[in-house]
Amino acid sequence: MSYDERTVITHVQRLTLRDLRLWVREGWVRPMEGEKGPVFDDVDIARVRLLRDLKKDMSIPKDTLPLVLSLIDRLNMTLREFRCLQSALKDQPEDIRRDIITRYAGLREEME
Repeated sequence: MSYDERTVITHVQRLTLRDLRLWVREGWVRPMEGEKGPVFDDVDIARVRLLRDLKKDMSIPKDTLPLVLSLIDRLNMTLREFRCLQSALKDQPEDIRRDIITRYAGLREEME
């Protein structure tokens, strides 16, 4: 689905238009640009909710937000890559999967 600014404000509690516009200006939320202004999708809404929680519930300072968002983005990217690796592993024969799992367990022990 797609949403305009006013719809985002009604869908996300405790969000002001001022905050939303600031977050877009800062590049923390990157909606598409439509004929009548920014157009937000469900991923943007999730990002706005995350920002609202970080700012209003956790009181993360504005100057710290870029670092926190960067870390969260990296974690999400790592999770996506891990899921791709899981899928590729699932497609392998059982003996290869077992060898990889055994090797992985050995590597983890070495790291501890």
